[in-house]
Amino acid sequence: MLSGAVFIIGDKTEKGRKLGERSKIRGKMSKSPSAVIRIRILAACIAIAFIGFGILLVRLFQISIIDSEKYQQEAAENQFQVTSISPERGTIYDTNGNKLAMSTTAWTVCVSPADIKNDTQRNLIVSGLSEILGVKEDYVREKCERSNYYQVIKARVDKKAVEEVTAFAANNGVSKCVFIRETVSRKYPYENFASSVIGFVNSEYVASYGLEAQYDEVLSGTAGKLISAKDSWGQAMPFGYDELYSSEDGNSIVTTLDEGIQYFVEKHLELAVKEHSVQERGACIVMDVNTGKILAMATKGDFDPNNYTALPDSVKEEIEKLPEDEQGAATQDAQFAMWRNKAISDPYEPGSVFKIITLAAALDSNTTTLGDSFTCIGYANVADRKISCWKNFGHGEQTLADAVQNSCNPAFIQIGLNMGISNFEYYFEAFGFTDKTGIDLPGEANSIYYNNGMTEINLASSSFGQTFKVTPIQLVSAVSAAVNGGNLYKPYLVQRVISEDGSIVEEYEPTLVRQVISEQTSKTVVEILETVVSDGSGRTAAVPGYRIGGKTGTSEKLDDVNEEGKVENYVSSFLAVAPIEDPQIVVLLLLDEAQMENPYGSVVAAPVVGAMLADILPYMGIEPNYTQAELDAMTGKVKDVTENLVHDAMTTLRLQGYSVTIVGEGTTVVAQSPEAGSQLAAGGTITLYTDESLIPKEIEVPDVEGMTVTEVNNAIIGAGLKLKLIGVSESATDQIAYIQTPAAGEKVMPGTIIEVSFTVKEPEEGEG
Repeated sequence: MLSGAVFIIGDKTEKGRKLGERSKIRGKMSKSPSAVIRIRILAACIAIAFIGFGILLVRLFQISIIDSEKYQQEAAENQFQVTSISPERGTIYDTNGNKLAMSTTAWTVCVSPADIKNDTQRNLIVSGLSEILGVKEDYVREKCERSNYYQVIKARVDKKAVEEVTAFAANNGVSKCVFIRETVSRKYPYENFASSVIGFVNSEYVASYGLEAQYDEVLSGTAGKLISAKDSWGQAMPFGYDELYSSEDGNSIVTTLDEGIQYFVEKHLELAVKEHSVQERGACIVMDVNTGKILAMATKGDFDPNNYTALPDSVKEEIEKLPEDEQGAATQDAQFAMWRNKAISDPYEPGSVFKIITLAAALDSNTTTLGDSFTCIGYANVADRKISCWKNFGHGEQTLADAVQNSCNPAFIQIGLNMGISNFEYYFEAFGFTDKTGIDLPGEANSIYYNNGMTEINLASSSFGQTFKVTPIQLVSAVSAAVNGGNLYKPYLVQRVISEDGSIVEEYEPTLVRQVISEQTSKTVVEILETVVSDGSGRTAAVPGYRIGGKTGTSEKLDDVNEEGKVENYVSSFLAVAPIEDPQIVVLLLLDEAQMENPYGSVVAAPVVGAMLADILPYMGIEPNYTQAELDAMTGKVKDVTENLVHDAMTTLRLQGYSVTIVGEGTTVVAQSPEAGSQLAAGGTITLYTDESLIPKEIEVPDVEGMTVTEVNNAIIGAGLKLKLIGVSESATDQIAYIQTPAAGEKVMPGTIIEVSFTVKEPEEGEG
């Protein structure tokens, strides 16, 4: 049994040994990380390393390859300082080479608020700059209290002010706080001259309106830059890197505007706007009928592009009456209206001037002939409407030429109805009224017309220029086609682009759009238009020695009626063609809301155009050729024109063959010299005074009886009078004065003509 017990124990011992060995292994494993865990940790570390390195590689690739330009730019911005170099803007010339807009050196006064040490220094700068520059102290103080290094106090400062500011800064030890920057400025030497055409460059040197904006890419050039390496303090880097990219100055443009013609247009237009208290401004265009060149274009009132934000005193006074919170918007609206070019941007009902187009279309379509007659009883019935003539009792029986001379609405209603809607619409489009002209100016408007087709009533009213709107530039272009042989040209203002050395970069030629009517039709239209000035409603536009055609216009503003539905405001206009024997120019003048009891174009606008043509035609080198009737009208005494409006007075004297000089800024003649009743040969000049304070004192006529011709001449001319010699022989050595008119001692105006008669001197006793 004992031995058996030993066996059992032995068996247990063998199993125990194996179990013990396993326990030891487990024990060893429980005391240190297992190989699996170590492998896992190692794998995780390797994976993290690869992932991190991969991310780093991807990021490095993105920075150095994909986004390299972005970071290079940021580095450049931080490490390099770029100084812009402004190019010089090109010049705008008229056709004769006169500078209408040019670039000049200007100065800007600045302050550096960060460099102002204390309140005492700040107060000194505020008071000093305010006084020198004429700006409010509050404005200067607000700039000086900012926290940066650069504040503009005033731009476009003249040289005198610059010198004063420089001296002030030096004398008061504030040169570090107050400094001057030299800049380029835009200057318009003729101020308001052609401003609605030229436009302006604003205070930020951005082209606005007109030719400045239209040709900005041509005029502006390309800016240059200086790139310098700087450290974080703005100091130059040790290696001194600088790279210069030179600017390229802009090219210049030569316009079709003629300074002389533009001057005459603006002079008379401005006076007309004042004479008739025109409420909605006036406009005038002079166009070369054979090319489309715009020789003059003006809107009054206008603005000075050198000070383009300044409003007229009358407008500012009205704005100041508004609530304070409305004044800003009202000021902006007034400025936009002032900058607007009425000649291209404001469609209007053309009225009877449009009868030129109706006439041309009717003749060309053979729906009306020269042999047709028209009866006017003072109105015409169309459908359910009664349309009146301006002459209540009518014009009676009329020829076609009579109907044009009389500007008879019922006659033109008949002409339009005979033509029919399809013909009328065809010629309306052919003459260019359904499209913009394409003139090289921004802001051109289009016509306002019947988009959904015309009715008989529409046709009747359209035939004499009502119930639709066109722009002045559309009308001038169309009438030019009607009188130049039938060719419609695109109007334009710039004829060439030139470089700094004057060489031609680009040249613009006349653009023929289409032929609208036949040459024969055009010739007939011209002949009829001449009768309007010679015998019809346009007589006051006549200029002795020149054959002129034209058409008056008085259009109702149908979209501006009172509470009773009645029209209260009108556009008075006149269109002239000259010279008739060889049409060269068309002149269109319109005065929007002239404050006249009788606002007819024949009364208000025609005399103004006549005065323009009296200046323009001789300037163009067109010689006068007087008829006998004109010569007969020139003989006689000077008429009395005192208390007349200036243009009415000019018309009266012009038809007598006299030239006129105006003294004063008024609109009514208060005195004239020579006085009414004086004898003055045709071609003489009469001075009209519109301001009593400018009338010179009367002169006492010297006594010249018994004087020789030389002595008389010295006495009369020396007194400020004019001399007319009567009965003087070729030698005149033995002649003396014996009669003078006016008599010695009379008081007369300067420039009065003194007639002196001479006789042969009787020999003294003992002579001969």
